[in-house]
Amino acid sequence: MNYEQMNNNKVYLYGEIISSPEFSHEIYGEGFYDMKLKVYRLSNQVDIIPITISERLIKSENIEIGKKIAIKGQFRSYNKQENGKSKLILTVFVREIVSNENLITSNMIELGGFICKEPIYRTTPFKREICDILLAVNRAYNKSDYLPCIAWGRNARFVKSIEVGKKIYVQGRIQSREYQKKHDDEIENKTAYEISICKIALEPFNECDCTVNTELMTAQNYEC
Repeated sequence: MNYEQMNNNKVYLYGEIISSPEFSHEIYGEGFYDMKLKVYRLSNQVDIIPITISERLIKSENIEIGKKIAIKGQFRSYNKQENGKSKLILTVFVREIVSNENLITSNMIELGGFICKEPIYRTTPFKREICDILLAVNRAYNKSDYLPCIAWGRNARFVKSIEVGKKIYVQGRIQSREYQKKHDDEIENKTAYEISICKIALEPFNECDCTVNTELMTAQNYEC
């Protein structure tokens, strides 16, 4: 993976493991497992974020339910076949466990990607402006991750008119959102994951380090 691909997709999370590892896949003899991480917002609301982590890190860091960890990785997507339909699965791929001593935020993501669908702009009944976008973020081996994002207020007004195919850069946080889907007479509870955007630019941001960049990690930015 080259430098640009590494810096197109950067995630920092700090939270508590709340689920046992479930086998996901194996690469070159190394197993990878899915777990859930509980991450608190400044408002004390909680996001439950899926992570994928190698068996090597699970063993070496003694990762188990109840343990709090700080991780550095990438937000990734893949398609999974369920009942003959393709479903987009989102997860944070853990690259390393890091120290949390100097972390200013528990949830930060920075992406550089291409708008791959027409932005959807709307207003809420309370007149709050929202714009949904889907970013294609390049990864090694000619792969891409397709990541749903949501912008608010002036960010929504800015991004709504950007053309499909244009590359943009965003900073924000990963959030989880519960919703209900009706199937015939049954109602299914589901969880969606998306990136709540705090900053948008058409040029790359300055090199970001969540341990020192206090301007990025203010409470005002992370309650967007």
